[in-house]
Parts: sequence; C-alpha cells; structure tokens
Amino acid sequence: MSFFDQLQAATAREREALFSVPVIREALEGQVSLEGYRAFLGQAYHHVRHTVPLMMACGARLPARLEWLRGAVCEYIDEEYGHERWILNDITACGGDAEAASRSRPSLPIELMVAYLYDLIARGNPVGLFGMVNVLEGTSIALATQAAGAIREGLGLPAEAFSYLSSHGALDQDHMVTYRRLMDRLEDEDDQQAVIHAAKVVYQLYAEMFRGLPRAGEVNHASH
Repeated sequence: MSFFDQLQAATAREREALFSVPVIREALEGQVSLEGYRAFLGQAYHHVRHTVPLMMACGARLPARLEWLRGAVCEYIDEEYGHERWILNDITACGGDAEAASRSRPSLPIELMVAYLYDLIARGNPVGLFGMVNVLEGTSIALATQAAGAIREGLGLPAEAFSYLSSHGALDQDHMVTYRRLMDRLEDEDDQQAVIHAAKVVYQLYAEMFRGLPRAGEVNHASH
C-alpha cells in the first residue's frame, strides 16, 4: 500500500468523526446560518494566515535528504500566499466586520492547532506539517465541491462572499494530486509516523472548532 493510502487508512476514524459533526453534515446539505458561515470564515482566517509562515518554518528545518520536499514547499508557499486576505474580503461581502475578525482571538481549538504545528516544526519532525495539509485540503475540497453552492443559494449571498471556499475546491483538488505524489515519495518511517500523528491531532482540533460554530436554526440570544 502506498504511503498516501496508508495515511488515509490510519486517519479514517478521525476523518469520519470530523464529517459527522452536525454543523458539517448540515453544511454539506446547504444548511448554514449566516452567523455560522461568518464564524467559520473568522476561524479560517486565524489558521490560514499561518499557512505560509508554517511552511516557511518547515522548509527551513527540512534535512538535506528531503531537498525535493523543500522545493515542493516553496511552490506551495507561492500558491498559498495572501489567501487570508480572500477570507477577510469574503467576511466583508457577507456583511461581516473583517477588521474585527482580524483582531479577534481564535477559538481555543484553532489556537492550540496553530501552536501545536509551530512546536512540531521547532521541536519535533517538520515533515509532520504535511499531516495538516492532508486534513485541511481534504476538508476544503469536500466543503467547496459539495457545500459552497448550496450555502450560497440558501443564504442568498453573492459569489464574492465565497472566493476562499470556491477557489479552494479546484485549487486543492490540484494540490491533492501533487500531495499524493509527494507523500508516496516519503520512505522514512519516522517521517511517515510524524505525518500520521499530526493529521490525527489536526483532525481532532479542527472537529472541535466546527463543534463550536453556531448551527443553522439556532438562535443566538446574544446577537442584536
């Protein structure tokens, strides 16, 4: 079995747990409140703004034997740079306050996820960062291809409110082809285990973030 397939098999339970979170099940059926969508974008901003710094840190710490992977990290940085601004534009397009979102604190699961990944690179095996890539790109492909259109229709929002989610469907499908090829070149057992473990951790924290989002049909008594 290729390592990419091993990775999917090893993280199947965590992936199923994420996709069974009610707010994700509802999103895949197009049932999302405007408040829930804005909250999702706010949390996405708080981790997406770290994608490039994390990749830069990872690339700097990769050993010479993984020079081929450093090259792929450089390409990834080039493609991901500035995506957090797309999210802020989406927040504005759906009537939210992008400035307030950018100044807010992330939810605890996202704060812990980002801290864990920086620590993994600094003190553990930097290759483990590719566990995050597996989770976030796989999830965004599902949300973009199966949910974005239905959510947009359900909320009556313009296409400009979905630049991040919609673009990531096609972009991440391309990325996933490249990602599979890269993972299948990873031969070192420690590298492989680092990717699997990081993917499991990120799946759990990402699922916790989704559990904290407002659900469709819920009334937030604190809202004005």
